[in-house]
Amino acid sequence: MPVHMATVSVNIDHVATIRQARRTWEPSPIEAAAAVVKGGAAGVTVHLREDRRHIQDADVLALANGLNVPFNLEMAATDEMLAIACRVKPHTAMLVPEGRQEVTTEGGLDVAGQQPALAKIVAALDAKGICASAFIDAQPHQIEAAAACGFAICEIHTGPWAHAAHLNESAQSTSAALAQVAAAGEAVQRLGMQFNAGHALGYDNVGPIAALPGLRELHIGHAIISRAVFSGLERAVRDMVNLVQAQST
Repeated sequence: MPVHMATVSVNIDHVATIRQARRTWEPSPIEAAAAVVKGGAAGVTVHLREDRRHIQDADVLALANGLNVPFNLEMAATDEMLAIACRVKPHTAMLVPEGRQEVTTEGGLDVAGQQPALAKIVAALDAKGICASAFIDAQPHQIEAAAACGFAICEIHTGPWAHAAHLNESAQSTSAALAQVAAAGEAVQRLGMQFNAGHALGYDNVGPIAALPGLRELHIGHAIISRAVFSGLERAVRDMVNLVQAQST
């Protein structure tokens, strides 16, 4: 049994993805945030992308002002995003790599390759009382660079583990992928940072990651929103049918 029970911060980006498909006002990420908290989430995560493909600036402001649980803002390491973070003051600002052509984040942030610039961003966030987190691959040199920059948290990229498990790769491959995350988590903690994990985690693969020693927080979004399409759909239809029938009799 872990000393610290891992908590879940739910990423609600794809509620906004559905909304932006019609450029309308529903479904509301703000309502989604309330629902996930009611469901037991210990925090809410969104990624304000530079192209604003899903979450919008107004969403970030509303969440920062209205949540009673920790708010994690994923963001690129740019002057624009730093200014927004310093203005809205999320509980945590997680720096992630970002490419305009990618469907979702494809890998960890290259902290080692841009250490001086990232150290300045971390210092600016610290000055505003915002906890700085780095989303990185499970690589020792990236973890060491994150510590040198002053990051308080490292979120280890679990995509390789999730994909190995999903594709039913050999037991050796899946075990190696899990061991890599575990070793990264140990290194993160040894260097005095908080060990978080996330990316491509779902109901069928989260267990072994959640059991890793010292893991504090998991960030999960797509799998939860995907399941909600089905587990919540029956109730939504029943409510609509009842409204229609009430007006038709």
